[in-house]
Amino acid sequence: MSEPSVLTTATGVPIRGHRPVRPGLIIAVFCLGLFMTLLDITIVNIAIPDIVTELRASLDTVLWIGSAYSLVYAVLLITAGRVGDILGPRTMFLAGIALFTVASFASGLSSDSAQLIAFRALQGLGAALLAPQGLPIITSTLPAARRGPAFAATGIMSGLGVLLGPTLGGFIVTHFGWRWIFFINIPVGAATLVLAFAFMPDIRPGLRHRLDIAGVGLLTLALLGMVFGLIEGQRYGWGTISGPISIPLVIAVGAVFLGLFVWRQIRRQKLEPLLPFSIFRDRTFTIMTLVLLAMGFAMVGVFLPMTIFYQSVLGLSAVAAGVVIGTQSLAMMITSGIVGGAGGSGRLNLKWVLFTGLVLFALGVSYVLLVAAPDVSRWAFVPGLVVSGLGLGCVWTPLFGLATRDLDPARSGVAAGVLDTLQEFGSVLATAVLGAVLAGRLSVDWHNRAVIAAAALPEPSRSQFLTGIGQAAGGGLQVGAGQAAQLTLPSDVAAATADQIRTVAAETFGAGFTDAMRPTMLIPVAVILAAAGAVLFVRDRSTTVGKSPGD
Repeated sequence: MSEPSVLTTATGVPIRGHRPVRPGLIIAVFCLGLFMTLLDITIVNIAIPDIVTELRASLDTVLWIGSAYSLVYAVLLITAGRVGDILGPRTMFLAGIALFTVASFASGLSSDSAQLIAFRALQGLGAALLAPQGLPIITSTLPAARRGPAFAATGIMSGLGVLLGPTLGGFIVTHFGWRWIFFINIPVGAATLVLAFAFMPDIRPGLRHRLDIAGVGLLTLALLGMVFGLIEGQRYGWGTISGPISIPLVIAVGAVFLGLFVWRQIRRQKLEPLLPFSIFRDRTFTIMTLVLLAMGFAMVGVFLPMTIFYQSVLGLSAVAAGVVIGTQSLAMMITSGIVGGAGGSGRLNLKWVLFTGLVLFALGVSYVLLVAAPDVSRWAFVPGLVVSGLGLGCVWTPLFGLATRDLDPARSGVAAGVLDTLQEFGSVLATAVLGAVLAGRLSVDWHNRAVIAAAALPEPSRSQFLTGIGQAAGGGLQVGAGQAAQLTLPSDVAAATADQIRTVAAETFGAGFTDAMRPTMLIPVAVILAAAGAVLFVRDRSTTVGKSPGD
């Protein structure tokens, strides 16, 4: 009696059960889940003012609504990817979607900030479980020649998340309230869960392995310390948190645990490591991890100052700012589709497409910096945004195509975790470093301009104006009305004089922020160009889509 045949994917990866493989449907289901998590990152920021008001929470407390999500997400990506190699990406994807949907429902029902922060952390856990599963799903079900459209689809979903987050978030908060930014995930999550059960096969790219529990603990503590320190550093002035505990100490402890993790992994390479070093033997994969780290840094380094500029300097609403940013997202979606579609023809050299995309991104951002001024029209940025968007559309498909070109499907989960972790770490690093640089330069530039502007004020008001500027400049970067709205004046200042002082403060803030933004954003531009230089070291062997290493 013959044994029943075992189903396999197009790349020879075994499938548990008898569910047929429909790559188009599988990628669509994954993109739907990915879109939900990406949208949630951008949409929540719009609701912070309303959350502060309704829950009567301090701004510092409410900022943890975003930080809790980011912290849990960044810390667990590698572990979730490795577990996906062991249990199968379908299992982890279903668990992630289910947890994210339930946590979204609970977030919408939160009655205080502590509950909301806790449920946001659970959302981050759900996102971390599902995010690394896309790469093993794509590499297991599609041969290299057909992966371009799949990677393009994930790029388009990223563009839609960025495009719809501010605009959809502003609409929902205005018309339905902040709780509905979480409730909107429930039907999307439920539909994704049903479709995943129906169409996503149980692919097992790796053999049944044991999880390195000690390695998980060391890596979790390492990333927890380093990411927490970077997220919270500016809030504590990079100094003391409480008693002997300080931000530098937390980061240093995280670095020590990272060293212990690496030491343990070195000793376990012939056993069952959490992080197999074999994935780094491929020079192209290693270079792509560095490029993704640079992209995580650059994306935040560009969008953080520009978001503040649109709303705090130009005075745009969140929806109006989202429409302007949307030109970049639309351009990225168009080129992502073209690059992904052309990838199937086997005629694109991914190395040079990626290099061109990075250079175009840098040029577009440079144009934005060139035309930035406190009184500029919002549409003046569109040419630079379109060029940078066209560049971004040429980045994601080649980047992941090169990273997975020679990747062993059995290691694709942990490889995806490494890629996602480095991208998220780059984002956190940019928020910490560039946020501090921008705030520091703003404090100096705003004060210098305020000294000059004070000459136009009545003599008795000048010292009060400069004192208020100094206090507001130390209040941290604020999106919306900006620091100028924090300017406090004595109660005995005449109303007409107070209005004049606030007008001058807003004008000096706009000019000072623009002056501070330019050198700050040159840092991510330099990082992008450095990443483009690194791409030149990618081997040309097998860089054309549709060619196998043996061709």
